[in-house]
Amino acid sequence: MARATTAPPSARATPRATVAGVLAGVCAVLLLVLMAGVVLRLPWAGDLGVHAATIQRLRHDLLHPGDPLVDSGTPSPYNSPWMLLLGALAKVTGLSVFVVLRIAALMSLTVLVSGVWMFVGTFAAQFAGQAARRPVASALVLLCLVFLWGTTLFDWSGLTGLHSLALTVSYPSTFALGASFWLWALLRRALARASGVGPFVGVGVLWAVILLSHQFTGVVASLGAAAMVCGARPWPARAVWLRLAAALATGLALLGAWPYYSFFSLFGVGGLEAIHRPLYDDLVGRFWLAAVVGGAALVLRWLRDRRDPLVLMCLLGLAVFAAGGVSGHWSWGRVLPAVLIPAQVAAALEVCCAARRTVRVAFGWVLGAALLTGAWTQAGTLGYVLPRADLPSAVAAKYREPWTGFHWLTPWVRYGDVVMAEQWPARQIPAYGPYTVAPGYPDFFLPDEDARDAAVRRYFAPGSTRGERLAVLRRYRVRWVVARRGDGGLAPGDPALKRVAAGPGGERLYRVVG
Repeated sequence: MARATTAPPSARATPRATVAGVLAGVCAVLLLVLMAGVVLRLPWAGDLGVHAATIQRLRHDLLHPGDPLVDSGTPSPYNSPWMLLLGALAKVTGLSVFVVLRIAALMSLTVLVSGVWMFVGTFAAQFAGQAARRPVASALVLLCLVFLWGTTLFDWSGLTGLHSLALTVSYPSTFALGASFWLWALLRRALARASGVGPFVGVGVLWAVILLSHQFTGVVASLGAAAMVCGARPWPARAVWLRLAAALATGLALLGAWPYYSFFSLFGVGGLEAIHRPLYDDLVGRFWLAAVVGGAALVLRWLRDRRDPLVLMCLLGLAVFAAGGVSGHWSWGRVLPAVLIPAQVAAALEVCCAARRTVRVAFGWVLGAALLTGAWTQAGTLGYVLPRADLPSAVAAKYREPWTGFHWLTPWVRYGDVVMAEQWPARQIPAYGPYTVAPGYPDFFLPDEDARDAAVRRYFAPGSTRGERLAVLRRYRVRWVVARRGDGGLAPGDPALKRVAAGPGGERLYRVVG
C-alpha cells in the first residue's frame, strides 16, 4: 500500500494564512463591485468632456475627425487607437457617447485587472513554493494599487488611487495603464522563454498602441519595459537582443505611420509645465504609505536580487521624476506611476513571496494597517455610488460633488454648432456635439489657440465695445452664447441675442440673432 505523503511545513497554508487570503479576495471583489457602481453613475470631473467630444467627432467621421473641441480640421493626439475603437463602436451601434464611455470604463477595468493577474503570474516562482498564492497576491496588488497611497487625496489621470480612478476610469489613461501591465507580463514571459520573433513583435505593437493612446502612460510603460529587460534572468542572449530590436523597430514604425496625428511632433510641444506643477506638491501627504511600506518591500527585494525589475523600475521613475523637479520640467512628473506601481506591487508580493514566514506575517499586518488607512482616506468615493444622505457623516464629509454637465442644451444646440462660453463651460459643452470658440483644455496642436483664447477674453471683457463683440461672433460663426449673470459680453437685452433657456448652475443660453 502506498504511504500517504505530507506536504512540508513551508508548503502548507496555515488556517490564519487561508483566512487572510480569503479576506483579501473578498475585499478585491468588493472593490470591483464598487467600481462597477461608479461606472454606472459615471461621475463627471476633469477631462471627461474632451474624451466625450473626441468620440463625438469620430462617430461622425472616422477618417477625418478634426479637432474635438473647436471647429478646425487640425490633427489631434486625442484621436488615438483606443478612441478610434470607441468612436467606431458609437458609430456602428448608435449608442450615446456617455453609454460608450461606460462601456470603455468596463473594458479598461477588465484590461487592468487581467493585466495585473498576468503580471503577478510572472513572479510565480517566488511564491515560496505555493502556486496557490497567486490569487492572493493578485488581489493584494489590486488593493495596493488603489489604497496604498497617502492620507491626502490626489486625483490625476493615469493614477490608480480609488478616488482618482473613480473619476478617470473611462479615460484612455486607464486603458493604457492596464495595457502596460500586459506589456510587462508578455515581455517578461518572452524573455524568460527566449521566445521567437513573433511574441516580441507583438510586444512592439502593444507598446506603440499604449504610446499613441496615452503618451504619458506610454512613458511609464517604456520605463517599466526597460526595467523588465535589465532585470531579466538569465541575461538576454544576443538572439534575444535582436528580437528586442525587432520589437522596438515595429513599435517605432507604427508610431510614425499613425495617420491621425504626428506622434514624434509631440516632442516639440511646449506649454505643459505650468499645469503639471502641482504634481510636485505635498509629496509626503500624498504618498507616505506607499513610500514607507512599498519602499521597505523594495529594499528587501533589492537585498535578494540587485537586478530586481521592480526595484529597477522604481529607480528609473525616481530619476526622471527628480530630474523634472530639479530642472523645472514639471510635466516629467507624469512618470509618478513608474515610481509608485513597483512599490505597491512589491508590498503585496512581499506578503506572499518572502521566504521566511515571520517576514510574511509581519508584512501582512503592516500592509493591512496601511490599506485600512488608505481606504478610510478615500472613503468619500462611496458618494459616487450611494446617495450622500445615506452615507455616515464622517464619510459624507469626504465626498466631492461631480460636475452636473450641460445636457440641458441639447434640445436647442445641434451637433457642430459653435458656442461662445468661458473656459469652465467650454470644458463640458463639446461633449454633447457642439464646438466652442476656444478650447476648454490646452490644445497644443491648434495653431490659432492663442487667437481663439484672446477672442473669448475680448468678448467677455467689460471694456469691449458692442462692435468688437459682434465681430468675434461673426468671425467664429457663433450661433449660441452660454453665460452666467455677471460674466460680461453682450447685454441680455441686446437685439443680437435671444434668451432660450436657463441651466441648473445659473447659466443662460442665448441664440445669436441675425
